[in-house]
Amino acid sequence: MLRHEFQPGRLVAGSFLILAGVIYAGDAGDAWETPWFVVIPVVIGGLCLAGAVGALTRAIRRRRAVGRTKPAGPQPMEPVEPS
Repeated sequence: MLRHEFQPGRLVAGSFLILAGVIYAGDAGDAWETPWFVVIPVVIGGLCLAGAVGALTRAIRRRRAVGRTKPAGPQPMEPVEPS
C-alpha cells in the first residue's frame, strides 16, 4: 500500500531543479563554462511544465472520482422488507 499519492508535478519540478544543480556543479568543478543566465530558463521552464503536469493530474483524478459513487468489490445485500 502506498503511504502517499504519487504527484508527478513534483517529480518534474524536482528533476529540473536537480538539472540546474548539476549545471552549476559542472561549472564549479571546471568541467564546462556556463553563463549565469542559462539556468534561469531551465528552472522557469521546469516549473511551468510541473504546473501543467500537476493541473493535468488533478483534472484526471477529479474526472475519475466523479464516476466512482460506490466502493469497488462485492456489496452486501440489502434487506428486503416483507409486504
